[in-house]
Amino acid sequence: MAKIVRLEPIAQETSVETNGNLLSVLINKDLDVLKECGGRGMCATCHVYVKEGMEALSPINRREQRTLEVITSCKPNSRLACQARVLRNGVVVELPPGMYINSLKDIEALIGRRAEQDLLHPLTGQVLVEAGKLITRSTLKQIEDTTSFSIGAYFSQSTDV
Repeated sequence: MAKIVRLEPIAQETSVETNGNLLSVLINKDLDVLKECGGRGMCATCHVYVKEGMEALSPINRREQRTLEVITSCKPNSRLACQARVLRNGVVVELPPGMYINSLKDIEALIGRRAEQDLLHPLTGQVLVEAGKLITRSTLKQIEDTTSFSIGAYFSQSTDV
């Protein structure tokens, strides 16, 4: 039997099959989710906050816990949508503000413009460019010097738990 999940701050409700994951809810609502690790619980691109109904979700597994520990915007109510399975009704999910980026090319395409929302690192959730800030070549260089973007290599080297 389908369960109802509410998405905030967009104030929409959607259904998901019992034991379906929250990621399928986000995808069904055509929300921009990168799923960089392919739903294996190893990146931050499906990170959400559970405002209500944490007990209506499957427990956090070891892999999800390890990934949550490196997400800079993690809170006690954080979950990875790909790992959280809906067991009962009453789940209210809040989407974190910001947009995860795949590569520096994503930012490079925005040079000369102001970021419409925070631009976030896909593995850690770290804010790379704050909303409203002008994106310049020096901004890009600074990010390049301080941030590793070998995301593909990271996932190809990782092993399953």
